[in-house]
Amino acid sequence: MEEIRYTWEDRKRHLGMPLSFTKYRLSEDRLFCETGLLNVREDEVLLYRIRDLQLNISLDQRLFGVGTVSVISSDQSVPHLDLTNVKNPREVKELIHRSVEAAKDKRRMRTMEVMSGDAAAQHDAELDDPDDDNLD
Repeated sequence: MEEIRYTWEDRKRHLGMPLSFTKYRLSEDRLFCETGLLNVREDEVLLYRIRDLQLNISLDQRLFGVGTVSVISSDQSVPHLDLTNVKNPREVKELIHRSVEAAKDKRRMRTMEVMSGDAAAQHDAELDDPDDDNLD
């Protein structure tokens, strides 16, 4: 069995100190969240399934240099995962973002976002306009 190499690891922090049984880890292709002391639960999200990232930093979190990175994915078992009270949350969010993009590139996965009705109609009209040669 091959050992998993992690590019980032942290724990949920209380008052800025890692005094928790919740661990977060990022590997080349997965994001892990392990909780518990005696009964351990480990959730994982495949990076290519991550659709969006959010950063939330409350006043209390700012005082202790932590924040929450929210991960929204298309994963059936873990559609929403909060990395709560992690140190350097902006850097963590950016690291996850770069890792997600690399995982999608590796799998050659790119999806187009669905446009609303008006935006789609306007986009189609622009494509069909023979007088517009897009040389502006």
